[in-house]
This record gives sequence, C-alpha cells and structure tokens, in this order.
Amino acid sequence: MLKGKLEFNGEFLAKLFKAQTPPLIGVDITSSSVKMVELSGTGKGQMRLERYAIEPLPKDALVDGNIMNLEAVGEGVRRAWKRMGSRIKNLALALPSAQVITKKITVTAGLREDELETQVETEANQYIPFALEEVNLDFQILGPAANSGDDVEVLIAASRKEKVEDRVAVAEYGGLKAIVMDIDSFASQTAFELMQVQLPEEGKDQVIALVDIGASMMNINVLRNNQSVYMREQPFGGNQLTQEIQRHFNLSPEEAEAAKRNGGLPDSYEVEVLQPFLDTLALEITRALQFFYSSTQYNQVNHIFLSGGCATLQGLDQVVAKRTEVNTLVANPFASMQVSPKIKQRQLAQDSPALVVACGLAMRRFDA
Repeated sequence: MLKGKLEFNGEFLAKLFKAQTPPLIGVDITSSSVKMVELSGTGKGQMRLERYAIEPLPKDALVDGNIMNLEAVGEGVRRAWKRMGSRIKNLALALPSAQVITKKITVTAGLREDELETQVETEANQYIPFALEEVNLDFQILGPAANSGDDVEVLIAASRKEKVEDRVAVAEYGGLKAIVMDIDSFASQTAFELMQVQLPEEGKDQVIALVDIGASMMNINVLRNNQSVYMREQPFGGNQLTQEIQRHFNLSPEEAEAAKRNGGLPDSYEVEVLQPFLDTLALEITRALQFFYSSTQYNQVNHIFLSGGCATLQGLDQVVAKRTEVNTLVANPFASMQVSPKIKQRQLAQDSPALVVACGLAMRRFDA
C-alpha cells in the first residue's frame, strides 16, 4: 500500500498516501452512487462499523470513472455525509485503476529520500506517457528485491493531475476535505484482509479472484498471498439487467432501476430476465478467468469473491460457482466486525458487497 503526504501542488510527488492518518470516512464514488463507510477502533486491534450510507447519483454524472458533472457528484457526497450523521469531515477517496499507471522498479537499497525521488522521477519518465508536470506521482518501497540483496523493489503510481483534482473538488463542494487518495483495486485488497479469514488457512498460497460487478464495469483482481498477480476490466454490469427489465416490462429507466432494487416485478421476471442475466454474467467471469490462465503462469483459481452492487442478486454465487467450478463467496468485509446497534443488520447484509472499496478506504485511518 502506498503511503505519503498529500501535496496536490507538488511539482513532483503527489504523495497521495499519508501515514498516521486522522479519523476519516472512506468514500467510493461510482457511476451509480456515492458509498460512505466510517469505522472506529475498539482498542483491541479490532474495528467497528459505526455508520454507512449509499446515495444514488444521476445518470451520466460519472462516466468511465470520469466526473462529468462536478456539482451533481459533489451534491451526492454532501447528501451521503448528511445522511450518515457523522462529524468527521476528512475523506479517503479512490481513483479508478484505469486512471492510474503503476510500475514496479528495482533501485539500489539505502538511497537517501532525495536520491530515491530522483531515481523514481528518472524511471517514471520512461513509463508515463505524459509530462511529469501533468501528473501526480507517488512511490512506495515494497521490500528487498527477489534476485538481489543490494536492491529494493519500489512501486510507482502516477495519475493525471486533473483526475485527482476533480475528486478533491467534489469533496470540497460537499464541504469536506480529501486527505487520502488511494486506488480502488488497492482499497478492495485492503478490505479483503478482513475476509480472508473465511478461507482455509486464510488463503495462504491460494489464488483468489476479487470480482467487482458495478453498474457498467466488471473489475477482476487476482491475488496470491495478498499480492495482485493479474487485473482486468470488462464493460459489463448491472445496467444490462436494468435495460432488460425496462425492455421486457415496458418501464422507464428509473422505474426499472427501482424495481430491480426493491422487487415487485411479475412472476416471470426470475425465469425470463434474471436467470438469463445471471448466466451471461457467469459466462463473462468465466471468460475473464480464461484470459487470466492464458496470459499468466497460473492454471487454477481456488476462490472467487463477488462484490459490487450485482453481487447480492439472488443465486448469482451458485451460478458462478457452477459455471466456473470455483468456490464462490459473496464479499462481506463486516462479517467478523463489531457493528453499531444503530445499523440494521438485514439491510447491511444486502449492502455489504457494494461497500468493499469504501470499507478498504475507511481502513486507511488505521495505517501505522
């Protein structure tokens, strides 16, 4: 995980990640909604879910990870924060993985900070297709290099400044302050730390696919021993189901979305609309795994975790498990966490898969 100090105007380092982080709220902004999570510590190394909120966003306010309507998204952030009833105004936000260039490099161990920055800047020039003054750049030493005791591995992350500044502006529009900027795939990996206890031997030496199914995009992040070994993005998501409901039952987009979330559709819905969608979604996941096998050294996935708004569709985990022949679980990062009595457990169970990234962001307050 990258860590550092926020310096949005810094010429070289964005330092998007900050150690000793004060209390903050994790905020995941997607094409369909703003999701917020606030965690607290219990004093025993455990975490407690204090409150959360999911606030819908207008259609096309955010497209392909790009904020198209700053006022609408900022207003969504403000409403979500107000609904949560929190006093904390510091936020941890995330950039979509597609907007961040990451690269591992090897440098000589023991360099001073300024020497390391110069080395990173030199290396970054080779890999980033933009002028350095146009990007926010950060780096983190990962540890000793595998093949040399005299070198260390460093992870570089870079994003266009405007992408970072748009999210900072959204927070400010809502009267809040962005103090941490993460990457959504990193945040989901952080939340996975809470879920791996559900696996045999806590997933050690096993290959685990985190599959996040949002409204318009499906993201696959394959991990082994908490290290990402493969990532893929596919344009498929819950919007397809909404459109099929709309077409099949002659509803408006708003009516179809509400019916998908709240029920009340005719009995034919499950057989004629939902089941074909689940089958197609399972096929998309199977194809993604086939790409993984054909482009890496791996030929097996041991477990799949489903997250995102589609993950709680009734029967999806069974359909995916049958199609892929892989043990499939619905992600719930709060399963072993204390939960505030103000939170309704049944609603939380429904919402948990959509809160994985926001939970991972909220965990940044516990960074050492």
